[in-house]
Amino acid sequence: MTGDGCAAIEAGGLSKRFGDRLAVEGLTFKVGQGEVFGLLGPNGAGKTTTVRMLTTLLRPTAGWAKVGGVEVTPENGARIRGCISVLPETPGLYARLSVEENLRFFARLYGWRSRESTRRIGAVLDAVHLRDRRGELVGALSKGLRQRVALARALLPDARVLFLDEPTQGLDPAAAHDVRELIGGLRSRGVTILLTTHRLEEAERLCDRVAFLRSSLIAIGRPDELRRRLFTPSIDVELLAPVSEPGVLFGRVDGVTGWAGGGDRYQVTVTDPRRVAPLLADALVGAHAGIVHLAESEHSLEDVYLELVGEEKA
Repeated sequence: MTGDGCAAIEAGGLSKRFGDRLAVEGLTFKVGQGEVFGLLGPNGAGKTTTVRMLTTLLRPTAGWAKVGGVEVTPENGARIRGCISVLPETPGLYARLSVEENLRFFARLYGWRSRESTRRIGAVLDAVHLRDRRGELVGALSKGLRQRVALARALLPDARVLFLDEPTQGLDPAAAHDVRELIGGLRSRGVTILLTTHRLEEAERLCDRVAFLRSSLIAIGRPDELRRRLFTPSIDVELLAPVSEPGVLFGRVDGVTGWAGGGDRYQVTVTDPRRVAPLLADALVGAHAGIVHLAESEHSLEDVYLELVGEEKA
């Protein structure tokens, strides 16, 4: 975990059953204060159900959870909802009200006075770049702009724990970039964010740690940790032309444990890419091989996802 070591979100054996279907089973994890934590998995994996339990919208069938140090129980619901904010999968905005009218309506639910409402609304509209659209009806906006309004609403209470369900859904690349910058700014202020998304490249950019779900917890850790755990270190090699007896050439290099490929492209498995790469380059140069590319093999979070969840399971 990041932060000061105290958990902003905790769960132990958290489970939810709908009739005969076990939607979430035995989740145990912690999210540190100021951490961006990603819940990843295919549709139906239990991500949204988990968020709904943590935000008091669903009562767990078994297990326990704490948010902001407060146990998630029906008795503590109002207390927990007072320190969190949620961007749900379906925003639930009022189409016949303007952007500003929507935000003023929700500000009144917080019991704010007019001056405080005006200040906060102006701040969140600036944060999502919607100040010039404040008078437009929400129903007339594009899906991407409505998503920005929903995000502005989630930012209104300036909560210390923020739950974001697909925050960049429907946004164009420029708007999605703005949202990612906004999330980075919230992290720097110590806001804890639990994020669900199907955009794995986005999760890799934003999340300190990720958890892969398929009803139960499959794996949890930093993206780089998961890559090291799942994939053997290797070096990608591209040459100007094939070399004769590549197995003999690679076998002479200390730290090379195997190789695959052929022609002018190879993947060489090694014990330590940083140590072996210079030795491998020297061996290729000594064999008069023209090197086009030689670098440590990279595995994306998508590779991790497919390795853990599998295409056939998605």
